[in-house]
Amino acid sequence: MADDVARARKFYETVFGWTFEAWGPPGFFLIRGAGIEGSLHARAEPLTGTGYRAFEVTIGVDSIDAIEKKIVPAGGVITQARMHIPTVGTLLYCNDTEGNRVGVMQYDR
Repeated sequence: MADDVARARKFYETVFGWTFEAWGPPGFFLIRGAGIEGSLHARAEPLTGTGYRAFEVTIGVDSIDAIEKKIVPAGGVITQARMHIPTVGTLLYCNDTEGNRVGVMQYDR
């Protein structure tokens, strides 16, 4: 969910290369090219307080270097620097333009 759907779309298009398909009510989009079933749409009510804004998702990527370089220019914020988890991969966390926490993982091969 997003406060500004157009801004959030641009973030995910720029950082992860996702595309979106208009579906159903105005401002409701299906996420395409992400390897997941999901949607992007406006919040039903404003956020209050602090803490996690939604469920935590971690997105597997081929190159964490390439993705990390795109986050801040696309309007996101890196909230936890990359770290390597032995036998798993390299992980960082960011907030998207809407304040949603997103994990980015380049899995070890």
